[in-house]
Amino acid sequence: MLTPPPNTKLIEWPTSTMWFDDDGVLYSIPKTRISQPQIINKEEALKQIEEFKNLIGHKKTCMISFSDSTAQPPKKEEREWIGKELDSIVKALGIISASPLSKMAANLFFALKPPTYPVKFFSTQAEAKEWIKQYL
Repeated sequence: MLTPPPNTKLIEWPTSTMWFDDDGVLYSIPKTRISQPQIINKEEALKQIEEFKNLIGHKKTCMISFSDSTAQPPKKEEREWIGKELDSIVKALGIISASPLSKMAANLFFALKPPTYPVKFFSTQAEAKEWIKQYL
């Protein structure tokens, strides 16, 4: 599990908590047991993505995310626009997976909508950070 360092400015979204480390890597942990479609609709999600783009200065960013096995996978129609939006904001993505089930779900998402950026799965935050340094 990812844990924000002490005294880190947290960025709260309806479905996740994010923060930047000193190197500019963006970390994301999902709010557990939340189905994104139940919280926000596509229009609201696109509005939040625009706010997110403003936050990162409209440039691609390196990201490390924790994969939550309790999260609901997106529906087919959602995968298309989620994938398109991620392509516009992610430079490289390291995914920390605590369970085979969450790794399988994430692999399925990326297999159905292959990203234009490098993605790799890890067991620990340290491994993910070491890998993503090459894209900074």
